[in-house]
Amino acid sequence: MVNTLLSIGHGYCARALAEVLMPKGWRVIGTTRSIKSADEIAISGAEPVLWSDTATAPLLAALKSATHVLISASPDLQPSGAAGPNGQPYSDPVLRSIGARFLADTPKLKWVGYLSTTGVYGDAKGAWVTENTPLTPTTARGKSRKLAEAEWAAIANLPLHIFRLAGIYGPGRGPLEKVLAGTARRIVKAGQVFSRIHVEDITQVLEASIAMPAPGTVYNVCDDDPAPPELVIAHAARLLGLPVPKAEFFKDAEMTAMSRSFYSESKRVCNLRLKEDLGVKLRYPEYREGLAALVRSSQAVLRRR
Repeated sequence: MVNTLLSIGHGYCARALAEVLMPKGWRVIGTTRSIKSADEIAISGAEPVLWSDTATAPLLAALKSATHVLISASPDLQPSGAAGPNGQPYSDPVLRSIGARFLADTPKLKWVGYLSTTGVYGDAKGAWVTENTPLTPTTARGKSRKLAEAEWAAIANLPLHIFRLAGIYGPGRGPLEKVLAGTARRIVKAGQVFSRIHVEDITQVLEASIAMPAPGTVYNVCDDDPAPPELVIAHAARLLGLPVPKAEFFKDAEMTAMSRSFYSESKRVCNLRLKEDLGVKLRYPEYREGLAALVRSSQAVLRRR
C-alpha cells in the first residue's frame, strides 16, 4: 500500500515535509482554500484539494485514501459555528467543517500530526518549559492553539501527535529576509528570550515520528539555543555584510498590538523528548549554524545563475 499524506493547510512546513517524502514514493495531497495556491501545490508534484466550510466533500474524499494526516491549518482567534466536545464552538477550522466524521472517514489512518506552537505555555519569565509544563497562554494566538489541541485530543482512538513549534526560520523566511528587506528591528527587552527551529529540523522530527508512532505524545520542536531576538538580528546582518539595525528599547518602540504581544512572553523551551524518544540529532542546534547554512545556500544559488 502506498503511503499517502494528507496535508491539511499545505503551508511552509508541510511543503518542506512533502519535498522529502515524495522522492521516497509517498503520495501527498495538499489542501488549500485558494486557486492560486492549488496551482502552486500541483507544480510542486503534490495533489491539490480545494475545500471550504461549505464545500467539505473534497476533503472527506481525500481522507478516505490517507494513511497519514498533517494538520497545519491555523485555529480561529474567535471560534464560531459548530459546537465542539465541550459544547462551545470549534476553534479548529477542520473540525468545524467535518467534526466527528474525521475519524470515521479515515479507514487507513496510521498517524496524525498537529502543528501547534510553544505559545501555549504562556510566559515563563525566561525559565525553561517542558511538555509537562501547564498551559497558561496569555495571547489570543496561544489561547486558540490550546483550544485546538484539546479539540483534536478529544477524538477517541485518533493516532494523534502534537508538535509545539518554536519560531520557524528557513529558506525565504526568517531574520535574514527581514534584514535584506530593511524591515528588521532590534527590539531590546531585558530578560527576553525566544526559542527557534530550522524548517529542516521540523521535517526530520516529523519523519522520525511517522517512523515511530506514539499516539498521544506531545513534542516540543525547537533548537538548543534560546536567545534574545536582538542578538539574532545582529548576527543575521553581520552574516550578510549589512549594517546592524540600531537597538530600540521595548518600552519606547512604536509597535502594533500584535508585534508587541510577541514580547509579552519569554521562555526557554526544552527539546529533550524529541532527542530521547525519536533519536533526532538536530542539523542546526543553534541559530548561528542555521543562518550560516542559509547564507551559504543562497550564495551557491547565485553562483549557479
